[in-house]
Amino acid sequence: MAPVGGTAVQDHVALAEIELCGDLIIAASAAEDRLSLESIDEVLKVAEERDASGG
Repeated sequence: MAPVGGTAVQDHVALAEIELCGDLIIAASAAEDRLSLESIDEVLKVAEERDASGG
């Protein structure tokens, strides 16, 4: 049961992970075959994160 009074706590890391999982599920359901590692990286924006961190 949720506490009364609007004391909701948000875990931003957990919410981001849930969003990424949802993105993967959508991509997998739209694909005709298994997702390649490159496709997974694209969905998760791995290259963009690498570029942003300078690596």
